[in-house]
Parts: sequence; C-alpha cells; structure tokens
Amino acid sequence: MRRFGLIGYPLSHSFSEHYFTEKFEEENIFDAAFHTYELESLDLFKELLEAEDDLAGLSVTIPYKEKIIPLLDELDATAKAVGAVNCIRISRNKSEITRLVGYNTDIYGFRQSIKPFLDTRHERALILGTGGASKAVEYVLKEIGIECVFVSREKKEIPGKTVLTYSELNKYILDSHKLIVNCTPVGTYPNVKEAPEIPYEFLTKDHFLYDLVYNPSETLFLKRGKEKGAMTMNGLDMLKLQAEEAWRIWNSR
Repeated sequence: MRRFGLIGYPLSHSFSEHYFTEKFEEENIFDAAFHTYELESLDLFKELLEAEDDLAGLSVTIPYKEKIIPLLDELDATAKAVGAVNCIRISRNKSEITRLVGYNTDIYGFRQSIKPFLDTRHERALILGTGGASKAVEYVLKEIGIECVFVSREKKEIPGKTVLTYSELNKYILDSHKLIVNCTPVGTYPNVKEAPEIPYEFLTKDHFLYDLVYNPSETLFLKRGKEKGAMTMNGLDMLKLQAEEAWRIWNSR
C-alpha cells in the first residue's frame, strides 16, 4: 500500500482526502490511500515520516508552504523560484527515506483555472495576503504580464514588491486593479461570515474576484463581488488541477 496525505493546520475545511479517495475508487486504484495529518507544529513532521513508513507523497497547505522548505533535501526549479512548496515527493529505499523533494503545483492549478477568464481589463491585480499561496499567484500573473500589488493586514516591507494595507485601499486603487485574488483563509468554513476587508462599494461589473477558498463554494468575498456585478470564481478547479499535478509527480520516475 502506498500512502499519501496532506499536512497543515487546521484541516477541518479540506476536501483533499475526499477528492483522492473518490479518485482511487473511480480509477480502480487499490494500492493507494490518502489521509489528512493535522500538525500543530512542524516539529511533528519528522515524527510523521517515521510513523508512516509507507508515505510516498504529501500535499502541504497553510501555514507550512514556506516553513517546510528547510526540512526538504531539494526543491524543483519552480518551487525554488517561488519560495513556496505545496507538494513533496518522498523517495525511499525500502522504508528508509532517501530524499524529500518539494514542488509547487499551485502554480499549475491557478494558471490553468484562471487563464481562460482573463482579458484586457485585467492588466493589474490586487493579491490579498502575503503567504505561500500568494507567491504562486504572483508568479503566474507576472508570467502572463499582469502587474501585482500585495495587500496585507499589517504594514510590511517585501523586497521588490508593492505592499498595501487594507486601510490604504480606495476607489482609485480598485478602479485601476480589476482583478482581485484572495490568497488568505478568511471566509473558509466554518468562518463563513468573514470576508477580506476591501471597500466592496467600489467594485463594478468589470472586476473579477477569484477566491482560493473553495469551502464554502461561495464565500462572503465572492457574494459581495457578485452583488456588484463582478465576475467571481472559487478555488475548486485550482484544487482539482493542482491535485492531479501532484499525483503525476508522486507517480513519476
């Protein structure tokens, strides 16, 4: 039996175990299982690897996409460029781990899910959040030619990046940034009454709101955008696409 899983904290909102279990059943994959591993601290990571000696691959989610990097032996070129990992391939000789390699499949999932919906209105984007997921989003948008501004709850300096606080957002900024991507967990189940604190009154039908959150399927962030006529999209397609890319990596030789 090959075992795969997801690490992060908390994981009560995650669909990954259901997604892979359903995939294995539909595709008659009988030698694999997928489980979630809630780790309150990455100090438990080594313990997990030792306890589950048939682990062949892991997905990584909040808050460990950046923190996990020092614990890995190698990063592929894209993960290294982004500075965030959401997929780990575990190589073993019998039960002994020989190599831990980090990848970023968020890039593939986000690119493939959003690209068909972008047009000339989306020249500049606001990226809500500055964590690991936001790095993958920026990487894709810059690759497409879209200028990016990060938005953070607190004033911070990130070399080479423009970072605003939510309190600095105004009509001018929203008018000139028609794409807004939420890379924070705000609004994730069970906290469905929460939403990023942007000035929703300045949204228009020309805006496109993309939420990496997929549970619930329509967050308050997306609902408020839809009320203003904006195009909206959740992160479910991204989740599925990045999961399939992770499966390809775990099974590559």
